[in-house]
Amino acid sequence: MDLNAIREERRKWLSWKNIAPLQQALERLPDIDSSRLSVTLGDTVAIDIVSLMIEEREAIERTARMMMPWRKGPFRIGKLFIDSEWQSWIKYNLLEPHFDLEGKRVGDIGCNNGYYLFRMLSHRPAKLVGFDPSPLYFSQFAFINEFVRSDIVYELLGVEHVAMYEHRFDTLFCLGVLYHRSDPIAMLKSLYKALEKGGELFLDTFMIDGEEEVALTPKERYSKIPNIYFIPTVNALKNWCFRAGFDDVEVLAVKKTEASEQRKTEWIATQSLEDFLDPNDPDKTVEGYPAPKRVYIKAHKR
Repeated sequence: MDLNAIREERRKWLSWKNIAPLQQALERLPDIDSSRLSVTLGDTVAIDIVSLMIEEREAIERTARMMMPWRKGPFRIGKLFIDSEWQSWIKYNLLEPHFDLEGKRVGDIGCNNGYYLFRMLSHRPAKLVGFDPSPLYFSQFAFINEFVRSDIVYELLGVEHVAMYEHRFDTLFCLGVLYHRSDPIAMLKSLYKALEKGGELFLDTFMIDGEEEVALTPKERYSKIPNIYFIPTVNALKNWCFRAGFDDVEVLAVKKTEASEQRKTEWIATQSLEDFLDPNDPDKTVEGYPAPKRVYIKAHKR
């Protein structure tokens, strides 16, 4: 697999008619000297700008709104608050006590706009690499990084490329991706191969309750999402990991998705969790399946 050829081809995606205006807007952003910037990597990734002029503020807000919908976040640039659909700090803060990234090579598979990667900067990893084939999310990352000015590497690549990457990783994150894959064990094998010996995988996925080693296979959609293939019990997920080569799997948390974590805001202008649930029974999706619940695991490669 020639990753450079794939990279070159996917860079062309940035010239798509719906993406090219975003790239042009990024080029027109005001040139702000680093001495005017300060970054806080808390629950909100916040950028403060000294003496922000009206025309600068308007250009920043105009560009941010062009890049809707904002799924992950939140972010703040000056007084502009990008209230993302997901309160992503809830997931990050759940996982943070379980990892040590200092001096490590870290990858985030399905990194979206890089919210988690920006948060990880405070842990002083040796290298941060994000993988996501979405040119919109790439553009959002580039917008935020215009002010954060990190050395994060963002690859327009998917999980199918990570095992062929130029180097292996000490820690991988794969959050909210597994249920989108029609062959989850093949995906887990790719992640296993991409890890150094002694490496760790942090993963979350939809789950269903039960002790059986089984998975729900939605007929068409799950929670109005068409590309959901398998939703396992915790024991089935563990078996998938073992089949992929992982030596042990630690369950970190099981958590139902609440409206306080995923909700509609002015920054998405589309439906959200409240629209995906049965209006008469919030414990079910509109299709009649169990409402979204997630399991968070850490899997080890010995």
